[in-house]
This record gives sequence, C-alpha cells and structure tokens, in this order.
Amino acid sequence: MFVPCEGGGPELQGFTLLMPAVSVGNVGQLAIDLVISTLRMTKIGYFYTDCLVPMVGNNPYATSKENSVELSINAEVYSLPSKKLVVLQIRSPFIKNKYRPFCQALLSWVESSKCARVILLSSSHAYQRDDEQLLGTPLRYLLTPALEKAVEGRMQELKWKEMEKIAAYPGINDREKVLHIPGGGITKLLFTESCSKGIQMAVLLKFCSEGDNIPDAFALVNYLNEWLQLIKSKGSHSTDISPEQEIPDTSSQWKIPSSWRLLFGNGLPPALF
Repeated sequence: MFVPCEGGGPELQGFTLLMPAVSVGNVGQLAIDLVISTLRMTKIGYFYTDCLVPMVGNNPYATSKENSVELSINAEVYSLPSKKLVVLQIRSPFIKNKYRPFCQALLSWVESSKCARVILLSSSHAYQRDDEQLLGTPLRYLLTPALEKAVEGRMQELKWKEMEKIAAYPGINDREKVLHIPGGGITKLLFTESCSKGIQMAVLLKFCSEGDNIPDAFALVNYLNEWLQLIKSKGSHSTDISPEQEIPDTSSQWKIPSSWRLLFGNGLPPALF
C-alpha cells in the first residue's frame, strides 16, 4: 500500500514506474540508486508492506550533514514530474512465501494510480545461461503483450536482444520452451502476473555473478538510459565500441550516492594491527 508523505501524494496518472527486482548481485537496486541520486528525485512516500524484511537507516542519498540524519525504510517512492517518472526503491529482501502477496499489492497500486507502464530492473545468474544466451551482450529485455505493440519497434531500432526461453525438459523435449530467470527474485512472477492483467511492463535484466556488482549496475542503467534518455549521453554509438556492448557509456555522468561508500562495509580497524 502506498503511503504518501505529509502534504498528500502527487497525481501519477501517465507516469512510468521504475523499480528493481531483489535479484542476484542487487544489480537492479544499485541501478535505481544511480537514477534517484543523479536526477535528484524527491521522496513522495512509502510502500507499506509486510512482505519485506523490516529495515530502517539513514538517508542513502545524503548531500549534507543536515539531511544525512533523515530516516529511510525498506520501500520508498520517489518522483520526478518533469520526466513523468516515479521510482520505487526496495532495500531489503522478501520474507519467505511473500512474493505473490507483494506482486498483487504492487500491481493493484499500479492500476489504482493509473501509471502508464512499469519497468523492472533485474538480473539473472550468469552461470545458468544456456548456449544461446552465452552469445553477444549479457543484457536482455522482456515485454508484456500490452506494451509490445507500443515499443517493439523501438527495441528493434536499438538492436536489443529479447530474453530467450529455454527447453522445459532439456534432452527430453527441446521443443517446449519456458521462461527461466534463475536468481531473478520476483521477476518472473511479476512479469507473468502483468501479462495476465494486461499491464504494460518491460523487464530489463543483466546476466551477472555475485561480487562487486557496481559495473553491472552501470551497464544496466546505461541500457535503461538508451531507451528512456534520462540523461544525455555525450556521444552516440562510436567506432571504438565493441559489437557486444553497443550502448553509449554514460557511466561518468551518473552520480554515485553517498551510501555507496559503505557498500562493502567499513574498513579494517587499525587496532587489528
């Protein structure tokens, strides 16, 4: 359930909702951090749910000592009316068996707020790719039927690769194909639910492994930016870009939030030595 900040929530009709899946490497969440920090988005409320592990902390996008003491919780909503963009950031994992209730509550909010479309940033285990998925770029997309007609032409212009379906029973029946997103968290469930409800949704994902996933986050947010043009790239495709990564690199233009200083914890205490 969306709970607006004091003063009431803004009108979200026609807005694009951008959100992460809590997936391998937390790549979607890191990419969302870059979007909120760079665009200086305003917090407009919270998504109150019992499906996420409770969490509270300091302002992850602090720019001064004064606003660093502001509190943040596990699911917050940010807005940028000038771009008709609303962002849901999720900062904690899901409670076991709570995927479906969360997806239902989220899509109910999408329908009631009349958001135009949803874009889900996700990731999937690189080591579980099949032979076809090993080829070319590690970035993929999915579109629900409700959104496909509107943007499929644009995806073809960008030369993006759609997420491949894999054999349901490899070696036994290779003709029956299914969507498989290992490590993708709520991605598959939210996508299939959106398909059945006629909601316009796009999934943008990257194959990756656990570790330092900052480069993966930059790759995913650059991928998103190529479509939405949230920030202007300094140059379009150039001859020195490899065929596997034909996305304009805007990494230097994204603002890293202050909270990333503690991404891998504090340094070693000097007392140890």
